Amino acid sequence: MTNTKSPVVSDEISLARMGYSQELHRGFSAFSNYALSLSIICILAGGITSFHLGFCAVGPAAIGIGWPLAVVFSLCVAATMAQIASAFPTAGGIYHWASLFGGRGMGWFAAWFNLAGLVTVLAAVNVGTWRFVISGLLDGQDPGPTTQIIAVAIITLTQVFFNLLGTRIVSSLTSFSGWWILAVSLSLTSAFLLFGSPKNPLALFEFHNFSGLPEGATAVWPANDSMAWLFLLALLLPAYTITGFDACAHAAEETHDAARNVPRGIIQSVLVSGFAGWILLAVAVLVIDDNQNIAIQGERAFLQIMNENIPRWLRDPIYASILLAQYFCGLATVTSASRMAFAFARDGGLPGSPWLRRISRRTMVPANSIWAVAIASVSFTIYADVYATITAACTILLYASYAIPTLLGLWAHGRTWTAMGPWQLGIWFKPLAFLSLVGTTGLLFIGTQPPSEKAGYVVVALTLTLIAGWFIFAKRRFPGPLVNLHSLQNTDGKSRG
Repeated sequence: MTNTKSPVVSDEISLARMGYSQELHRGFSAFSNYALSLSIICILAGGITSFHLGFCAVGPAAIGIGWPLAVVFSLCVAATMAQIASAFPTAGGIYHWASLFGGRGMGWFAAWFNLAGLVTVLAAVNVGTWRFVISGLLDGQDPGPTTQIIAVAIITLTQVFFNLLGTRIVSSLTSFSGWWILAVSLSLTSAFLLFGSPKNPLALFEFHNFSGLPEGATAVWPANDSMAWLFLLALLLPAYTITGFDACAHAAEETHDAARNVPRGIIQSVLVSGFAGWILLAVAVLVIDDNQNIAIQGERAFLQIMNENIPRWLRDPIYASILLAQYFCGLATVTSASRMAFAFARDGGLPGSPWLRRISRRTMVPANSIWAVAIASVSFTIYADVYATITAACTILLYASYAIPTLLGLWAHGRTWTAMGPWQLGIWFKPLAFLSLVGTTGLLFIGTQPPSEKAGYVVVALTLTLIAGWFIFAKRRFPGPLVNLHSLQNTDGKSRG
């Protein structure tokens, strides 16, 4: 029998089945949902501003070998996440899934890790944008940490403003951002090929030990003789860049036909970003004349490649285009983080939940949550003003939050979780989930090593605080989602039978 229900009606029924009413405006199309994650991944943000984290470790091999390896890992994570998102398309995403599979306690921990990860991603993106301004427009003349905090606060404030205008505006901006990122990436790649002198592609597989550069306190990585260890450190470049794709899930309650379009958006954003990012960075590496000279530039490494291969008349417009893409990346992150905060507060999981869960009647967006994540993000940059530390912290926190529902879903699959959504992996779910967990474990270890030990302190401190908070307060007061997995599966079984 043909289903004659419109996607909007089906979406609202699906949401009601999970215990929630339609409060947010469902104004995201399939493309704008995909573009939201594409904008947060933003190869023109992480791929460029974090380029030195990979290249200043092992040189070209960080891109030629490390990038595709990390993208395969991210695809494993994205695929397992997509199947869960198809079955449970709610704004809570990570939090809701962990709660359904493992109970409200696991959901509470996953929610805090995910929210902390999104807040620190916003900090990393906007600090990276400011560092790009310093490197590209101020010729590396750093005006200091106080100026950085003020600049990041101003950037974040304007992103808040656009988010407060409503879903229609954000949907339009993220859709434009998706096309803009791809267009600028293509233009930059073409400029390298046109004005540079590409080497033999085999140069992408060369290893060079660039640890300890630039010399002195500004070294990207401490001097180390182990090429294997440096290669693992170099994986932080693609791991940080290809993250934040859970944004598609956080916008599920604002997306048409969410059970199908959300998982597609998750997969497509990782695939497109991974491939386009690899082509862009690979071409950038192949036009380098002197690898050592690029490595000693530190965080200005990618800009130095541009300076040496692209004429000034074209370079400045490309700088401006990249900055705009990075700005949209931060704007999309505000959207994703605020929806996560709203969903968690809706179930009473955050301090001040009644205030944070309020929806603006005029624009139908969680205005208070938007302000909260923005303030928290700027505040984090005061603690961790070093870019490498911020990127390591957000990567660890996000992938740790991804691992919780993945592990629980792996156990529940075929046992308590039997009714799947319209998008599923079949027999591939379990092996891909296992690979995701193995890779995440390695990433958590790599990301907390010097000089990013502050990121480890953040994770340990947050974990200990959450454990104490759960047993002292949340265990008795936090109710968790309104519907449990058992009742939800029974309903699914009846409706799909």
